Amino acid sequence: MSYVLLGIFAVVTALHLYARLTKKAKLRDISKVFILIPLIILYLTEATVINPFVVIALVACWVGDVLLIMHGVKWFILGGTSFWIAHASFIVAYNYDIIYSKIPIWVLIVFPIIMVASVAMVLIKLKPYVKKKLFIPTCGYLLFNGSMNVFTIFRLATGIAINSFAGPLITVIGALLFLISDSSLFFARFNKNSIMHTHFLVMLTYSIGELLIVLGLIIGC
Repeated sequence: MSYVLLGIFAVVTALHLYARLTKKAKLRDISKVFILIPLIILYLTEATVINPFVVIALVACWVGDVLLIMHGVKWFILGGTSFWIAHASFIVAYNYDIIYSKIPIWVLIVFPIIMVASVAMVLIKLKPYVKKKLFIPTCGYLLFNGSMNVFTIFRLATGIAINSFAGPLITVIGALLFLISDSSLFFARFNKNSIMHTHFLVMLTYSIGELLIVLGLIIGC
């Protein structure tokens, strides 16, 4: 494992979080561009088998980060679209490791229901703050992120069945943090009085989530 790349990631992330807390806009924007780059290089250099869909997902996340630096609804939608592509690519990538015949039927039924119910609770809390024309896309996006989480659980169930679950478990935690980050982002964007308005929690959970997803994929099933 490249500790140099992990160190660069940690420093850049720390600088970004510091900039969020102290409202240093220039440092915030510059540091955000570089958060994912060490993780992309880490995956490309450390993964035993490079899955192209993982690369697409990480690059799409990076593009989304850059687009969300811009202000305005147009850039927010474009950034969200890029992350939508990232989630779809992650789902395809996870499927490379999933053996559905080894997953108990109750897992295939229960966890999607839990995820839908969890996202629905977030959306109910969020609805008063979101404009009507943006609420349906918001629902679709968070449900899609939730779907990505479900596939990490299916991957974990496969790992447990074949007695190789360390990597999948790390990825599950990372994906859950990604969902928490996205949920926090919508509150930060649409509820100006939210305690999350600095985006500190958004970026903390996002950065750690991306790190864990990458590490879990490098370790593999």
